[in-house]
Order: sequence, then structure tokens, then C-alpha cells
Amino acid sequence: MLELIKFVVGSFAENPDAVNYDVTDDGKNVSVIVTLSPDDMGKVIGRQGKIAKALRTLVRAGSVKENKKYNIEIKERGE
Repeated sequence: MLELIKFVVGSFAENPDAVNYDVTDDGKNVSVIVTLSPDDMGKVIGRQGKIAKALRTLVRAGSVKENKKYNIEIKERGE
């Protein structure tokens, strides 16, 4: 599932190499914190959060197969 998150975020980010992914897995729940540069925040989140919402929907649909719940948090570098 992390590969899907990296693919979608990398598609929208201008500098995908500068994106950091912090993954915490405690069995059933997986927390993914995506840290972006300030320039990429708007592109990855999208207007009114539509891209972020679509990413969360894709991950939720794909995670049913793994029996895990993914929580995706998008942060700006420096917060």
C-alpha cells in the first residue's frame, strides 16, 4: 500500500525525491505521515483537498485486502 501512496504523491509533487514517508505499523492500524516541501503542499492536497481525499479513498479500498486501516497525514516540512 505504501507503494501506491508513493506513486500518487510522487505524481503530483514537483520534487518527489524530497518527500519523506514515516510509517508506523501496530498490527491493524498503519499511520503514514507524508512530509512535503511548502511548494508541493498545494499540488498534493489539491483544490479543497480533492486529491488528498481521493488518495485516502484509494488506500482505504486497497487496504481491505490486507485487513488494515491506513491513516494518512500530510505535513509541510518544518512543522
